[in-house]
Amino acid sequence: MSWATTWTGPLQDYLQPYDPLIGDQRTRVTFRAIIKGILSGGRLICQQIARHAPELAQSRYGAQRVIRFVQGESTQRSALDADHLTAKLRERALQQWNAREPDEGEAEEELWLIMDESDLRKPYAQEMADLMWVRDLDGDLVPGYRTLNVLSVTPGWRGLLYHRLFSSQETSFVSEPHEVQRALQTVSASLEHVSREPVVSWVLDRGFDDVAVWRTIWEQEAHMVCRISHTERLVAYQDEQGGWQEGSIEAARAHLRPMAKTRSRMKLRLGVQKRPKRQTVRVEIRTCPLRLSYDGNVRRAGAKAPKRQALWLVEVRLVKAQREPWLLVTDRPVENEAMAEQIFRMYRQRWAIEDAFKYTKDCLGWEAVQVLDLKAIRGLVALAWVAAGFLYEMGVTLEWPEIQLLGRLGGWDGRVDRPPGQTVITRGLQEMIHSLITYAMLKDYIAQHGGLPPGLSALIRDFTNADL
Repeated sequence: MSWATTWTGPLQDYLQPYDPLIGDQRTRVTFRAIIKGILSGGRLICQQIARHAPELAQSRYGAQRVIRFVQGESTQRSALDADHLTAKLRERALQQWNAREPDEGEAEEELWLIMDESDLRKPYAQEMADLMWVRDLDGDLVPGYRTLNVLSVTPGWRGLLYHRLFSSQETSFVSEPHEVQRALQTVSASLEHVSREPVVSWVLDRGFDDVAVWRTIWEQEAHMVCRISHTERLVAYQDEQGGWQEGSIEAARAHLRPMAKTRSRMKLRLGVQKRPKRQTVRVEIRTCPLRLSYDGNVRRAGAKAPKRQALWLVEVRLVKAQREPWLLVTDRPVENEAMAEQIFRMYRQRWAIEDAFKYTKDCLGWEAVQVLDLKAIRGLVALAWVAAGFLYEMGVTLEWPEIQLLGRLGGWDGRVDRPPGQTVITRGLQEMIHSLITYAMLKDYIAQHGGLPPGLSALIRDFTNADL
């Protein structure tokens, strides 16, 4: 048996929808091998991808095949660039949305869209194309690239609807607000193909505290929940007597009134704790109605178009937490305790995309990318998202015995109240793949030489109490 034929089944099924993008058999083999290499190697380094993909490891030029693939040199009869790969991920996510069963008892189906930026940092890079300045974890400027991503979330399901890596130094770059508008329009257009029309809400961090972003969302008849940083923005706010006053959002904070109290399990530091840990925290929510007057043509051509939007200011305070309160603005009504708790849950879900970034960066090693061409960098990062999608689908339910076994291999302790995350599942999958590849290589050696060297055979017996 050739070790190039090992590990088929779920991964092959997952990758089959990409076949229409592929123009020849050799490219199909290379594409699937690269995804295997990313999953098992855990780094976007071409040599490491090739070394951990059986079909490529047999060749002296496996790494070169990966490089030529992501540069587009060997895929001229295929459509496997970053845009086509992420479009296929978006299509697959929406197919899964259409196939899912709606939640019982819900009057309307909800779809939350979490948009956020994530930087790909290359602090020691000098020759990579079109490097821009991004912030490292300490806030210092380092070379790198920026990515813009949209993750769709509902209970028990998530999918990637948008991903784009860009640099302010590339010749085609317009502006970061232009990139955000492109993401909003692309995702909105894709949602026209869902079979059941959900209530769509965008959940945004402070980087999208921008009336032009909100305007586009409202034009798409969607809702938004956004954490704000511009507390100097002028609004009308309602005081305790029900009257309306003109002033800033900061002034409106003095008129917040208690709306809800709840509890939630979160990873953070409380009181004098030195390190964050997952624990129950008390949450206090206060609210105040707002009215926002704005120009409907802000940051685009056209005469001024005065608009007014009813909003709510929502302050979320994590009691005894060593962090500032969340200050949120939403166009969703927050008129009672249940509505206030819903806004809190929605913004908490924004952390799901942070988990996705941490997962792809740590487990699939996208910041280890070393190719010099920007098109190749985009392609490798998009391939990492394809690989991440496979793990997301495998981790839908903990009850699957496959997931439980992969979790065990990855170090999960088997506790039902602490399910394995994508990081542990990926680690377990990589352990299993390494074992399978090692076994297949040893079997090939035995077939060629009639047996293993005596010292290695004895070592195997010492560890496994069995002969290969």
